[in-house]
Parts: sequence; structure tokens; C-alpha cells
Amino acid sequence: MVKRIMAKVAVIGATTWGNTLGRLLADKGVMVSVWARTEAKAKELKQEHQGLLSKNVSADCLSFTGSIEETLNLAELVVCAVPAQRMRQNLRLCSPHVDSSVILVSAAKGLEAETGKRMSEVIAEEVAAVSQDRICALSGPNLSGEINQGLPATSIIAGQDMEVAKKVQGLLDSPNFSVFPSDDIVGVELCGALKNVIALGAGIMDGLDLGNNAKAAFITIGWSEVVSLGVAMGAKSGTFYGLAGLGDLVATGNSLLSRNHYVGYELGKGRPLSDILASMSHVAEGVDTAIAAHRLANRLSLETPIINLIYSVLFESLPPAEISRRFKNGLKPESTA
Repeated sequence: MVKRIMAKVAVIGATTWGNTLGRLLADKGVMVSVWARTEAKAKELKQEHQGLLSKNVSADCLSFTGSIEETLNLAELVVCAVPAQRMRQNLRLCSPHVDSSVILVSAAKGLEAETGKRMSEVIAEEVAAVSQDRICALSGPNLSGEINQGLPATSIIAGQDMEVAKKVQGLLDSPNFSVFPSDDIVGVELCGALKNVIALGAGIMDGLDLGNNAKAAFITIGWSEVVSLGVAMGAKSGTFYGLAGLGDLVATGNSLLSRNHYVGYELGKGRPLSDILASMSHVAEGVDTAIAAHRLANRLSLETPIINLIYSVLFESLPPAEISRRFKNGLKPESTA
């Protein structure tokens, strides 16, 4: 039997990623409670996940409940694994049950569309009891489908206080899930969010059958825009070339498991965005984050032609094929015909 670690972790959001993180922790002997929207869903998840735990781990290490108060009771660490656009409303439900001793971790990879804020900023605004140095962000090349198969992965845990980040690292780190600490929470969050926008563009390129050469150039130019945007927002440039940045971009921009790549690919094949999103049971964070990225670039007076093209395909009815033509013409914003 795995020795039980003296900690309780609450996971807010019975999402694919939230459930994966819950199981990773439970496999280490951490007591984990995952909050689901209803008791019926909690019961369904309990039956589904109990058989997936390691044989030497007690089944009571991983529980599911529809009670947010029960989930948060005695929790030392709270992992927020809900989509970025739902983060604020979920935090408002959590806030009355969280005190200053808790560490809060964002596992979402998106920016709030309306405000452009990072998830750690949203957490700080909505959970006043917790100081900013006890807020962290988890991000990296973490495709849940592979992790659930037991395949190796790595991630970055970032926070203003490295001691707090290292404490979270100690809880999450395992043989198949290596976690490294960082003090650049701005960069790590922006990497995780903005790479989804570039992954959408990579998917469009694949859907248009433009080949790997064009796709590589598109991703490279797009990522340079992301780096410029990140640095203008206070991030360290080196973060964008590490696991949280380039590492996550490589995984998300090329994998068939990536929701954002899938949306882009289907757009490239000519499907309307509304139809694609309606057919999906999970959230592609890059769609709403593209709104935030476009607004932030304009606010900071940055030239971001790749981000602008992706935004125009998503929200301004620009035909995906126009990306190919403009890309060949040096990303000229206006038609040269």
C-alpha cells in the first residue's frame, strides 16, 4: 500500500484535465476530492475512475462529490481545473470556503476574453483571503489522453514565491509526471494560453493541406508575436522557449489529441466555427483566448499579423483560404488582387 501523504487536495472541476490531475495525486497517496456539478455526475465519475487507480492505492484516496463545501473542507491545496471563461464564476462559489492558509493552483490555459486577464489575476480578485504569493499556475505539454495511458509528461508549476511553488511541485511530481518550478508566473500563464491560439492556426494550415514547410513558418512567425506580446506584459522571454512555451506549442500544434488543433483543422476544411464548437463535448480554450490576444496586442500597439489572421477567421468571416494567400504575399493585411 502506498504511504498516505499528509495533505488533502481539492480539485474544482471534473474536467478531463481535473480528473487526470486528481488521479495522478491519488496514485501518490494524496487524499483528493473532486467537485462535480451534480451528485449524479459525481457518482458516475466515482465508478469510472476507481478502477483506474494503481492497485496499491486505497480507493478512498480519490472521491467525487457534488458539494463544493465538502470538496474544500480541510483542503491544503485547491486546483482550479475549469475552463478559463468559467473560472471567475466558479471561484465565487469557492471563496466563502477558502482561508488564507490554502494554496490555489490554476490548471486552466486561457485568458479571460472580456478582460484579457490571466487566471492567477482572476483568482486574486475573486478569492481575497488568499495572498498572491500563494497562487500558482500549472502549465506545460500535458495532453490528458497520453497521461491517462501512463505515458511520460512534464509540466511547470509557477508562482511568485518559489517555496510555495516547490511545495506544489513536491505534491505533483511523480515518475511519469515530472514537475519543475518557475518564478515567472506571467510567462507560464501566457505561454499556456497563447499557444492555443497558434495551435488553432496550425490546425488551419493542416486543414488547408499547405504542407509542413508552410506550417512551420506560420508557427514560428506566430510564436515570435506571442513572445513580443508576453515580454510587453512583463514575462521573461526565456520562458517562451522552455517547456511551458515551445514544449507545449510543439505538442498542441501537432497532436490529433489537441482540441485547438482540431478546431483549426475543421475550419481549414470549411466547417463553420459554430458547427465545430456545437459538436464538441470539451472546450477549445484558444477560441476565446484569441479575442483577448487580439485586444491586448491592439492595446499595446503591437503588430501581430498571424494572431490577427486567426482572429479574423474565427470572428470576422475571413475565409481560411485567405490565410494561404496572405501568407504567400508576406502577410499583407489588404488584398493585392
